[in-house]
Amino acid sequence: MIRTLQNGQRCEVWIASAAGTSELAFTTDKLLLEAPNWTLDGQALILNGDGALWRLDLSGGLEKVAITGVPDLNNDHVLAPDGATIYLSANDGHIYRAALDGGEATKITDDDGWFHFLHGVSPDGQTLAYVGIEAGDFSQPGRLITIPAGGGQTTAIDADGHCDGPEYSPDGDWLYFNTEAFTGQPGHAQLARVQNGNGSTPERLLESETVDWFPHLTPDGRLASYIRFPGGTVGHPADLPVDVVVVSTSDWTTPLHTWPLFGGQGTLNVNSWSPDSERFAYVAYPVSNSIGMP
Repeated sequence: MIRTLQNGQRCEVWIASAAGTSELAFTTDKLLLEAPNWTLDGQALILNGDGALWRLDLSGGLEKVAITGVPDLNNDHVLAPDGATIYLSANDGHIYRAALDGGEATKITDDDGWFHFLHGVSPDGQTLAYVGIEAGDFSQPGRLITIPAGGGQTTAIDADGHCDGPEYSPDGDWLYFNTEAFTGQPGHAQLARVQNGNGSTPERLLESETVDWFPHLTPDGRLASYIRFPGGTVGHPADLPVDVVVVSTSDWTTPLHTWPLFGGQGTLNVNSWSPDSERFAYVAYPVSNSIGMP
């Protein structure tokens, strides 16, 4: 399903710094953009909108990326470490690979009866981490799964409860994600990590009353961002007052900076840190009468 803006709503792409400042990079009331990635050269953001991929040049200008051979895209897309390749999740439930400058896409996942939602690429570019939903039945819990970047045999990672957002640490030793396994409260996602490939028990990163999603580490591993939903939220819906939070990876319990906004789905679904680890991007969706409108 392709998301669109409500009447009176606008899309705002913000750039925040590790030091706690923020600036508006782009705004539109015509197109709902989601989930920024930062290009390896530091010059642009890659986002999805209207089922397509878009490049937002930070010096000005939004341009559609001409990718063919792929259905409408959702907001799960990640750049490969080479900076020239992007992996994409489409609304047919499959993961695709394409050149970042456009062209024909290649399907990676098999018709195995699962929906595949990409979130992570290993630092060596050899493996993808995704969330699998059996038979596309969203009443079933999301499972953490890896697959070779070229396709092939999948590997399930043992993590209880509904999970989402698996991303590799910069050294490749850990997968960071959110899970509902730590409490019996429906939808109460908390941040966690699990050692990559050794079957260890997931480690809870902090205990909170909020619903916490999508941990994203900086390329140097010092900091992380995530999105904080109000307590009692189920899933990661759109159009709520939420917080974007930055913490030190040495202390997840103490926010360094917090940005309240109106958003949720699409705000921070994928890693949006700049290559120098100094800035990251997020998207807000203020409505003229919404709480939290800047």
